[in-house]
Amino acid sequence: MKIAVQENLVPGKDATERWARARDWGFDGLELRGAGGIKSRLPELRAARAAGMVASSICPDGGPFIGAFDPADRQTALTALRDLLDVAAEIGAAGVITPAAYGIHSNRLPPFTTPRPPEDDCAILTEALSALGAHAEKLGVELWLEPLNRYEDHMVNTLAQGAELCRASGNRAVKLMADLFHMNIEEADIAASLRAAGPLVAHLHFADSSRLEPGTGHTDFATALAALPGFTGWGAIECRLSGPPETALPAALAYLRRTP
Repeated sequence: MKIAVQENLVPGKDATERWARARDWGFDGLELRGAGGIKSRLPELRAARAAGMVASSICPDGGPFIGAFDPADRQTALTALRDLLDVAAEIGAAGVITPAAYGIHSNRLPPFTTPRPPEDDCAILTEALSALGAHAEKLGVELWLEPLNRYEDHMVNTLAQGAELCRASGNRAVKLMADLFHMNIEEADIAASLRAAGPLVAHLHFADSSRLEPGTGHTDFATALAALPGFTGWGAIECRLSGPPETALPAALAYLRRTP
C-alpha cells in the first residue's frame, strides 16, 4: 500500500517544498487540500509535479457540500468538486474525496429534527454522486464518498450506507473513502465492515482513536488493513499531531509500515 500525508501537516511554503520534506520522511505521496478556487493553484501544482511531486488525492477544505440543505450551496459544491476532479486529472491524482456534508446537522445533538426527510437526503446525494461520477469517469479519475461519524453528519455514517449510495449512483467511478477515525466511532467491527465493502473501498484515511497520528490511540490498524488483502490504493495520514511534524509524522509512517 502506498502511504501519503496531507499537505497541511507538512511544513513548507508551497507544494514543492512540502513534497520534498514528505519524500525525505519516506512518504510515497501528498494528499492535497482543495477548496473553491483550487484552479488558481495550478501553476504551483504544475511546478511541484515537474519537481517530482506525487499527488495521491485531493481532500476538500471547507464547504459547502453536496448534501447541503440550500440548493444554491449544493450547486456551489458541485462546481467546486468538478474543479477538484479537473485538477486531480491534470496532476495525476487518483481521486477526490467528498463527504455528504460536514457540520450542518447531527441527529445526536440538539436540535434533533432534521429539516429534510431521509428519502430526500438519499435522492439529493444520489443525483450529485451520479453527476460527479460521470465527470470523474470522463477524466479517468474517481470520486470517493467519505462516511463521517454521527456527530459530524446525519446522512452517511457507515461504510454500508456509503456503499448503497455508490451503487445507487450507477457509476463505477464513485467509490468509498474509509476513514479509520470515523469507523472507530461508527462501526461495530471495522474489519468486517471493510471486508463487506470490499472493492468499493478505494482510499483510506489514517487517524487513531485519539484523532492524533497512528500509534497514539487504540485503533487496531493491523486487523483493519488485513481485511483488505491485495489493496492497491492509497492511504493518507489525516489527523492532528501529538508533537512536531518532523518527529510525529515519520514515527506514524514507521508504525504503519510495521503493520502487517
